[in-house]
Amino acid sequence: MPLSLGADMWGPEAWLLLLLLVSLTGRCPAGELETADLVTVVLGQDARLPCFYRGDPGEQVAQVAWARVDAAAAEGARELALLHSQYGLHVNPAYEGRVEQPPPPRSPLDGAVLLRNAVQADEGRYECRVSTFPAGSFQAQLRLRVLVPPLPSLNPGPALEEGQGLTLAASCTAEGSPAPNVTWDTEVKGTVSSRSFKHSRSAAVTSEFHLVPSRSMNGQPLTCVVSHPGLLQDQRITHTLHVAFLAEASVRGLEDQKMWQVGREGAMLTCLSEGQPPPSYNWTRLDGPLPSGVRVEGGTLGFPPLTAEHSGVYVCHISNALSSRDSRVTVEVLADPEESSGKQVDLVSASVVAVGVIAALLFCLLVLVVVLMSRYHRRKAQQMTQKYEEELTLTRENSIRRLHSHHSDPRNQPEESVGLRAEGHPDSLKDNSSCSVMSEEPEGRSYSTLTTVREIETQTELLSPGSEQTEEEGDEGIKQAMNHFVQENGTLRARPTGNGIYINGRGHLV
Repeated sequence: MPLSLGADMWGPEAWLLLLLLVSLTGRCPAGELETADLVTVVLGQDARLPCFYRGDPGEQVAQVAWARVDAAAAEGARELALLHSQYGLHVNPAYEGRVEQPPPPRSPLDGAVLLRNAVQADEGRYECRVSTFPAGSFQAQLRLRVLVPPLPSLNPGPALEEGQGLTLAASCTAEGSPAPNVTWDTEVKGTVSSRSFKHSRSAAVTSEFHLVPSRSMNGQPLTCVVSHPGLLQDQRITHTLHVAFLAEASVRGLEDQKMWQVGREGAMLTCLSEGQPPPSYNWTRLDGPLPSGVRVEGGTLGFPPLTAEHSGVYVCHISNALSSRDSRVTVEVLADPEESSGKQVDLVSASVVAVGVIAALLFCLLVLVVVLMSRYHRRKAQQMTQKYEEELTLTRENSIRRLHSHHSDPRNQPEESVGLRAEGHPDSLKDNSSCSVMSEEPEGRSYSTLTTVREIETQTELLSPGSEQTEEEGDEGIKQAMNHFVQENGTLRARPTGNGIYINGRGHLV
């Protein structure tokens, strides 16, 4: 028959038994009640509330009563259950289906009960009251702690791009009872900030991880580690960092330029770069469209058998959602080595021929200059010799005439005009005539020029004795004679006088 926990819980027989036990407690040695100060259980698990009486071998446990004694207990939920040695277990309706006896085998002195599916509301203090015979009654209290394990969550921050400043990478939140411990496990350098929020029966902790994005962080793991007493092991949530970046492009394939020769097969250029998100590739030619037969496969540019038209400047263009980059290379397709050697030989031969022609021209020019200079000097010498002979002839003729005039009467013997000519001289007078003048008088007498007078006097002085003494007198006579001549149009004419007679310094009539 089931028992109720109300006023009818204790029947007459029970009260009589308790009075008997109380009366006998002073006569018998007291036993010992074993229990725990703290019982910890994880939310949703079963909590075993221990209560074991350890007395003398002849003692018996009549009944065990469990009750909640803290102020947090709800009204009507203070009594849990009554465990009677004869009538069995009686459970309070508020805990119906949740309070049970531990499975057998069990000792008659064991008054422990099981609290199924513990919740946070079950957390509090409980009391175990044991009635024994003949030792009497005993009681003990314990504290039930219900652990609420956290359910951590990780939330990534905004999109990361290379070049940003300090940016939130991710935040990790965990709520439990008691408050969980949140840390970060990563090789990425950053800063951590945490904050917590307390509730009536639990606490929430949020931790944030900040970093300065760089391409080296791309693909690195960022792990949130949550520690809690209700967890058998730490909970870990890993987030992979994604940092948007675009590396500089580079082109490979021209390491050995000698391999790029006419006729070579399998030549290719490869554009290399890294980026997040992965970049796309595009090939162009700077000085025109891509040659026919060239294949474009992603970042690879494949060539057919090389020809001279494949030479040019090629551009690899890469881009992603973040940025774009360009890389240029110059391809020069070399000629066949045999053809190159033949061209070199032809070039050397042409150079030798050109040098020989130039040397021959220079030599001919030198010979021509030497011949012209020789002819010029020869002509100059001939002109000088001819002039000298003419002057010598004139001098002789004038000397003879002067000699004849010196020994004859100048007034009775008429003079013939003497013309002097200086040929081939740049300073000669017009019509290649010397500075001779004929001055006619009524008597038909002619007068010589100043040059003729000077030459005749010179020759006369050379032939006459005492020429050295009369040299100065001849110079003075010439000076006086210059006063009697006038120069007109490059010709010396006698200055008109009263009698038309000029007497030189020696008294000679001219």
